[in-house]
Amino acid sequence: MITTDGYLYLVDRALDGMAATLTELGDELANARPGAAGTNSPYAIVTHCLGVMAFWGGQVVAGRDVTRDRAAEFEAAGPVAPLVERMRAVRERFGADVAGCAPEAPPKGEVPPKYRDTPIGAAQGVALLHVYEELAQHRGHLDLTRDVLLGRVEKTV
Repeated sequence: MITTDGYLYLVDRALDGMAATLTELGDELANARPGAAGTNSPYAIVTHCLGVMAFWGGQVVAGRDVTRDRAAEFEAAGPVAPLVERMRAVRERFGADVAGCAPEAPPKGEVPPKYRDTPIGAAQGVALLHVYEELAQHRGHLDLTRDVLLGRVEKTV
């Protein structure tokens, strides 16, 4: 239904946009959290996305054991440049995982209980669509967070 190249093109667009937003914000704002309870910093949002890619591509699709601390992803902080470099490394590994995908085959690795009885847990291709779903969703969150941090939100009366 979609080629590997087409899929990775969309993944790259999401990641490139995230990298541009992080770079625009710089180290201080990339680690800031908007004032609302439960919000995440841009750094944490991107770190979470990289965890999603590594887990779903590596464990679920490729069958590697991937250790992931999902909660820690949302507490992550640090300088932007190494995170952008990490994005490149995760994307490279993810590309190899996608290339080895058998879209209609069941996952090679363990699927989280929440997804086992859903289409996401039934086929490698749907698991990869879930990764893109997460990237697209969080790219939007990242852009909104950037706008709030930069004071770009217009107030309406």
